[in-house]
Amino acid sequence: MTDHRRHHHDASLDRTMTDALAADGLEVRRVDDTARAETDPWLEAVARGFLDGERNDDQRQAFFDRTAYRRKLGVFDASAPQPEVPAATFASWATDLTLPGGMLPACAISSVTVAPTHRRRGILRRLMAGELRTALERGLPVAVLTVSESTIYGRFGFAPAAAAAQWKIDVRRAGWIGPDAPGRIDFVTREQGRGIAVELHERVRRDSPGEIEMPGGHWDRYFGTRPDAEKADQLRVVQYRTPAGGIDGVAVYRVTEDHADFTASVVDISLLVAATNEAYAGLWRFFLSLDLIGTINVSELSTAEPLWWMIADQRAATITVRDHQYVRILDVPATLAARRYDVADTLALEVADPLGIADGTFVLATDADGTATVDPVDDPPVGVPFVRLGVAELSAVLLGGVSPVTLARAGRIAADDPARVARLFAWPTAPRLSFWY
Repeated sequence: MTDHRRHHHDASLDRTMTDALAADGLEVRRVDDTARAETDPWLEAVARGFLDGERNDDQRQAFFDRTAYRRKLGVFDASAPQPEVPAATFASWATDLTLPGGMLPACAISSVTVAPTHRRRGILRRLMAGELRTALERGLPVAVLTVSESTIYGRFGFAPAAAAAQWKIDVRRAGWIGPDAPGRIDFVTREQGRGIAVELHERVRRDSPGEIEMPGGHWDRYFGTRPDAEKADQLRVVQYRTPAGGIDGVAVYRVTEDHADFTASVVDISLLVAATNEAYAGLWRFFLSLDLIGTINVSELSTAEPLWWMIADQRAATITVRDHQYVRILDVPATLAARRYDVADTLALEVADPLGIADGTFVLATDADGTATVDPVDDPPVGVPFVRLGVAELSAVLLGGVSPVTLARAGRIAADDPARVARLFAWPTAPRLSFWY
């Protein structure tokens, strides 16, 4: 772990959070990453919270071996029949979030559960507020998460900032009008593919607003290389190799045969990483040219995929868009100064925060070279365009995924000149996150 990762992982618990939960007869404590006697019950609580079955020993060991980087919290009820199983769980770790033109340390959040027996007691609010304060104190100016329930996190200041597209492609209709890639496609083993993907994802994510580092253990899950992997033998892996011999793309997929019509079999692509336009074209043409395939399914794509302009019949693709990467600004000056801008301008922002972490009035000034300064002020300067918004709305526009004009029309922000705000926060690349965590 780098310093900021360990700094966050080992941080003391927020006293306000622990005192509030103790007053309700509950104890919150960190789970010992070195003791399965603590991680196993914690994992069972997480599985229960996400409506999964009990974990077997292989699954518990695989989780234990791959998640020591996570800061795991449990809320324990000593009066429960199983006091060792937490009534609520929370995990986080320090990562890097790609912004438009920049990078920013971030607190990634996962495994957030509250048992049905302990709902409506304010447990989640206290956990979330306490851990967000801790993240800010440890130098992480923004928090991110992916969610199973989209209605929960807005009240904590999170907002969907990078949407994900799910594609279902009718291969017989699609056709190919994209370019001919000069390289070649080759099959590789799952282990080889895993090694390739790590380096490729690092290349790609640094230019993709909304992406974070792939969390520990995820690569083994994608490639079926962990000991508890199910149906790993059904996975196939291909790479794209340039004429010069470099590896610029990799993809993982599985085929489900249609025994009633073998020409209507289905391909599910679970991962496709392309570091160049040529690799992107080469991999997609490979999939659209497979024999006996009627349908291709793939998810967590960008809302602006080049593939849309590479198929002859765009109606061959059924595309569903949904919220995916949620963002929550904790430090307004640090976050806004970390990204780049295409317009030189000055705005005054009045930010409201339901948790009282990031509220205040700020002057955002950008230069012609794309850099910004952000200064807290008591009152906005006279003559500077004024924007009044919540921290959720500011988080939503951070990556350039939604226009402030849209939010103004929706009644979510108040601005003297919404179009001017939109020009400042616009970015040419649509934000995306290519996985769940």
